[in-house]
Amino acid sequence: MGLMERTVLTLPEDIPSVALTGPNDSYIRAIEKSFPEVAVTVRGNEVILRGPTGSVQNVQKLVANFLSVVRAGQPLSDDAVRRSIAMILGDGNETPAEVLTLNILSNRGKTIRPKTVNQKRYVDAIDKNTITFGIGPAGTGKTYLAMAKAVQALQSKQVNRIILTRPAVEAGERLGFLPGTLHEKIDPYLRPLFDALHDMLDPDAIPRLMSSGTIEVAPLAYMRGRTLNDSYIILDEAQNTSPEQMKMFLTRLGFGSKMVVTGDITQIDLPNHQESGLQIVRSILEGIADISFMDLTSEDVVRHRLVSEIVDAYGRFDSQVDGNRAARRANKPRSLRSDR
Repeated sequence: MGLMERTVLTLPEDIPSVALTGPNDSYIRAIEKSFPEVAVTVRGNEVILRGPTGSVQNVQKLVANFLSVVRAGQPLSDDAVRRSIAMILGDGNETPAEVLTLNILSNRGKTIRPKTVNQKRYVDAIDKNTITFGIGPAGTGKTYLAMAKAVQALQSKQVNRIILTRPAVEAGERLGFLPGTLHEKIDPYLRPLFDALHDMLDPDAIPRLMSSGTIEVAPLAYMRGRTLNDSYIILDEAQNTSPEQMKMFLTRLGFGSKMVVTGDITQIDLPNHQESGLQIVRSILEGIADISFMDLTSEDVVRHRLVSEIVDAYGRFDSQVDGNRAARRANKPRSLRSDR
């Protein structure tokens, strides 16, 4: 079991101990569950750790990171504690404090921050590269964080405008065939982007910024033939682009601009099993300087805890279905196969 250690941590008097130990010591219980070999005792403003040296040191690091997060003005939560433990146990170089205190944008008392190591790496990649691809399942923050970075860039005058776009795949991009005004036609496809904008900007400012062209929200079909300079451009739901549409979008890049492309290759809605531009773009562009591909997983889902488990369960189901189909094809008599 290795060397045993007893360590006493003294919590600062200016921070209530409950802020670090949690209501009814819930954060301490979470630590004990993840480090069952460590006994944790709380007495007043002292936390006593007993256990193997390596595990005790990890818990000590965890408590120190909790202290840094609270001192930065961000209260802990059960979710933040759970993710912090995963970071300490992981093999990444980022600490929980580095991830959880990285402020991207603040509006009306709400601060947008990454919540996982991969989310921080994604945000860092956006900062460092001209084109960044964020690929992962629903709820991983890939679009939300990209939009927060876009608003931050606009407010700091790094760009002159924000352009948000997604393919209107259900209408086959043929918006003229849909009933209603242009706004009524495109609203169902772009509503998630409007909803995110309302989280990041004062609602009264959004119509003014859109009427002036500072913020543009439009279907992907409206990007054709343009060169977008001094802009922050986000393509959402990119799994529903064709290879031709993906090429068209990427070649709109102008001087002083930045692009973020987000999508989930497990949620392709293209008709007739059409090939997705997002599926093949990595094999075409990976390795080119100033272009980054970031993968987010179910571990980065920041919605309800069950969403992460649902994503994993569907992944296992899809793998099983694919395996069963492959087995049936392999067992089919040769005379009945179509690949003659």
